[in-house]
Amino acid sequence: MSAAALPYLAILRARFTLMLQYRAAALAGFATQCWWGVIKVMVLAAFYAGAGAQPISLAQAITYVWLGQAFLALLPWQADGEISEAVESGNVAYERLRPVDTHSFWFARAAAQRAAATLLRLTPMFATAGIALPLLGLGAWSWRLPPTAAAAALFALSIALTVLLSSGFTVILNVAVTALKTRRASNLAPVLVTPLSGMIVPLVLMPGWAQPFLFWQPFAGLVDIPYRIYFGNLTGAAAAAGLAAQTLWVVLSIVVGRAWLNRVMSRVDMQGS
Repeated sequence: MSAAALPYLAILRARFTLMLQYRAAALAGFATQCWWGVIKVMVLAAFYAGAGAQPISLAQAITYVWLGQAFLALLPWQADGEISEAVESGNVAYERLRPVDTHSFWFARAAAQRAAATLLRLTPMFATAGIALPLLGLGAWSWRLPPTAAAAALFALSIALTVLLSSGFTVILNVAVTALKTRRASNLAPVLVTPLSGMIVPLVLMPGWAQPFLFWQPFAGLVDIPYRIYFGNLTGAAAAAGLAAQTLWVVLSIVVGRAWLNRVMSRVDMQGS
């Protein structure tokens, strides 16, 4: 491993360990997400009862919902709170004094935060929706396992790309906050991320004429593509295309974020003693 990567791995490990301490907040989030999961499952059940054939079955749609609740923390809803506070207080100047690359530093922080917050919610959500519901005789509303080992392996790769993609978008939000000098600069993110990722409605249930755009736009890689790989709706060439789309947007998010960050930081003015 390159020695240049060691500082960022240390940042990733330290931030990940720190975020794992917020268990009470994760437990509260888990309870809220269970509640919203039940509501969304009921809405989908009502929709399927009155609709004809759909691209995915009701069981797959229910699994999609539980996956969405379990991996909710991966979504780049907002910028890094500590960096936003540093921008508004002026302490962002310290970011320029660190002997590390600022983009890589922010990216490692974002990856650790997203992964740790997700890990804290993933286990209790699967225990509830994947194990407890079948034991209670509610298997029809439960979280199903992947149909094949290949689907599970491709999902693991896809969700790793999702972590990278979410981290790239988080850095872009950090840069937007720095450029406009207010954390409100990231308020637009939920408006785009929530519907275009598939969190409200699976993108595959959208009109057929919109599917090419919905598949290749950047936010599909956060939710829709990995979940459809999970339950086998995307296989073979379609799964490869999904992974390629995720990889493309990971690279673009890093390139755009780095270029914008360099431009913004070169224009940051520091005043005072």
